[in-house]
Amino acid sequence: MIIVTNSMKAQAAGRLARLREAAAQAGIRTFLVRDTASIEWLTAFDNVFDDEQAHALLVTPHDAVLHTDSRYAGAARKAAAGEGVITVDDARTGHGAWVADVFAARHANAAGGVAPADIVLGIEDSMTLAGFRALERALAEAPAAPQLRETTDFVRALRAVKEPAEVARMKAAQAITDAAFSYIITFMKPGMTEREVQVELEDWMLRHGASGLAFSSIVATGANGASPHAIPGETKLEAGQCVVMDFGARAYGYCSDMTRTVFIGQPDAKMRSAYDAMRQANEQVEAALRPGVTGADMHQLAEDVLAAGGFAGKMGHGLGHGVGIDIHEEPVLSPRNTAPLAPGNVVTVEPGIYLEGEFGMRLEDFGVVTEEGFDVFTQSTHEMVIL
Repeated sequence: MIIVTNSMKAQAAGRLARLREAAAQAGIRTFLVRDTASIEWLTAFDNVFDDEQAHALLVTPHDAVLHTDSRYAGAARKAAAGEGVITVDDARTGHGAWVADVFAARHANAAGGVAPADIVLGIEDSMTLAGFRALERALAEAPAAPQLRETTDFVRALRAVKEPAEVARMKAAQAITDAAFSYIITFMKPGMTEREVQVELEDWMLRHGASGLAFSSIVATGANGASPHAIPGETKLEAGQCVVMDFGARAYGYCSDMTRTVFIGQPDAKMRSAYDAMRQANEQVEAALRPGVTGADMHQLAEDVLAAGGFAGKMGHGLGHGVGIDIHEEPVLSPRNTAPLAPGNVVTVEPGIYLEGEFGMRLEDFGVVTEEGFDVFTQSTHEMVIL
């Protein structure tokens, strides 16, 4: 059952206002959103959308209309009921043709006193090529059409600053994920396969409050851990190895993300040294995170700490990424992000060390940048866990 609350309506109204303001500053009068996660964020609809890119949201200075199909229309109308921040149209036509029809109808009615040819229509460059071509064809055949303006990460940039309600949802998702870690370390035993641990871990999250998984969990032991995105297989856990587990629950429409590395039996000196360097990198970055620092700054700090510990150049990936409705959002903690972080940015901090043919390890938390620093959502220990 979908419950519509005034807070949901206020969220949608506020987010649409932010989009309209940003669009106006960019000289864009109307914006077409095709990315489902961005539509979910702008509408503040709960329990309506799935993974299909089956929707279009047209946002004008005066209204916002969701074009969807019969599979989603009923749930969308229930979510939109009441004050009418969003209207729902399930016309049985493609999104491109629907946009052209809307502009033709508004031209005929002289809506807003602005001719379509004088309107700039913003589109996302994440739109599929097929969807873009269909929109181009439909507008080319229309009696009156707007000018198209391609944008990059336009709505995603707005989503990068989280509201308190979004932070609360991610904290709830992380609470499930932390509890799953506490459980799985009591389950894991030598002789089990990576795949067995993965299945048990994911099943536990789904049975204890997760509505889904943030992503397919990584469980990688021994030399497999040196591949940051290893796929769990039939490799067995053995004494003397470390096991990397990267996983997250989805709850209340938002993701969590954490990684912990545990040890099967006592680790050798090299593993201990690596773990100490990685932990220091994680904790020094988390202590340094605050408004005004850049993602590039934080990445470099982690690299410097790892190098001082004797593991220069052994991370290989960016230090972190944004989290929200999607598991990977803006901003990123990497050399390519030279923009200052802002309060409300939710990011991961996940330094890793990967030694091909030997082992790999990663220590990942996530949290929100605040006016005072960095509020870490992840509550699981940073101490070495030896099974």
